[in-house]
Amino acid sequence: MSSARPFSILVIDDDKAMRQSVAELLEAAGWQVTAAARAAAGLERLAELQPDVILSDVRMPGMSGLDLLAALEPAAPPLVLISAHGDIPMAVKAMQDGAYSFVEKPYEPRRLLAILRHAAEQHRMQQSNARLKARLFALSGLDRVLLGQSAPVVQLRQDILDLADTGTTVLIEGETGTGKELVARALHDLGPNADAPFLALNCAALSPATFEAEMFGTDGGPGGRLLAASGGTLFLDEVCSCPLEVQAKLLRVIEDKQILPAGGQLPVPVSFRVVSATNEDVELAVQENRLRKDLLFRLNTMVLTLPPLRQRRDDLMLLAAHFLEEFARLYETAVPDISQDDLTALLAHDWPGNVRELRSVCERRVLAARRGGGTMAEAIRMDQPLDDVPDTLREAVAAFERELIGKAVKAHEGRMDAAAEALGIGRRTLNEKIVKLGLDKDALL
Repeated sequence: MSSARPFSILVIDDDKAMRQSVAELLEAAGWQVTAAARAAAGLERLAELQPDVILSDVRMPGMSGLDLLAALEPAAPPLVLISAHGDIPMAVKAMQDGAYSFVEKPYEPRRLLAILRHAAEQHRMQQSNARLKARLFALSGLDRVLLGQSAPVVQLRQDILDLADTGTTVLIEGETGTGKELVARALHDLGPNADAPFLALNCAALSPATFEAEMFGTDGGPGGRLLAASGGTLFLDEVCSCPLEVQAKLLRVIEDKQILPAGGQLPVPVSFRVVSATNEDVELAVQENRLRKDLLFRLNTMVLTLPPLRQRRDDLMLLAAHFLEEFARLYETAVPDISQDDLTALLAHDWPGNVRELRSVCERRVLAARRGGGTMAEAIRMDQPLDDVPDTLREAVAAFERELIGKAVKAHEGRMDAAAEALGIGRRTLNEKIVKLGLDKDALL
């Protein structure tokens, strides 16, 4: 057996002789066997037993094997069905619905054991990968910058986990302060080459004159930064600001997977995952001849878009509380309470610097609290004047609603049904809010 820990199985069959026969076969092969005469009874014990695989008859009184298949959770152990009455259509349907395999009675012992062993090995591998991802997820820092329960953030975290082990090129789009480099590092840390180098290049600072010597190295001299990063991840930050001459050289390296050291005659192979980031509109950059279209096609196999903080205001309080606690611990002081005035200031601000700005504001708030004073409004005012902060939470919410409704009406060119759908409210509710907030629909268009 490939594992030091014996495989475990739940055998479900209403035929007592068949249950005993299968159990004896599996126990002789070193398996831990639990048997049940009814599918419902086996389903009830599934959480307790946590078997590596389930073997179930198809036709049984009460819940059938197909019913059991439909009742299993996505993370449940693989289900192998066995039946004396099976036919090809039933087997095909069972596989389409998620069964691992289908075996007809009378079964051939070695074939049955092989199918069950493969199913158990696959399940254990999936469990191991899930545990590893959970540990790496905690280490990656995603939960710090991408903390939140708003739908865009939940989806983004899942997308990062799904893409991490693919090795494909990823373009990260997002405004300043949304955490693009942290996401790039998470893709690296969660990937198969996490122990290899992560090389971050600020493309705006790359010089065509020194690029080859610095990145490719020199013949007989230093090997260059790209060679040192081989096997890991190359992160191209601010890629739209990269000089065109450098873009051509980067494209050649990405396509050819080799570099030619300055003064050298023979190319040197390199291999790395390429992740890039920008806070610009890449299509506009291509149109303005600031970004090569062929380079963009190499970089945007998959695209991750980081939402700005103003589009995830439901997460504001959670993020603020998190950062306040973090800095209170760092500066060894009590966590300042968030008052209604603080909440009003948080909601009224547009957060052009996104999560990075909020983090700085919370740090200033904690430092002020150490001196016995301070408010969120004062901490925000360090970045820009805050003369128009509403006096109450109700005014702040109203200002926020005016902004959202105005943008939706304008985006949908006055089509109120479409605007209401985009806002997630009914048409009648939208009309009532427009009246209540004193909005002029014609002025918005």
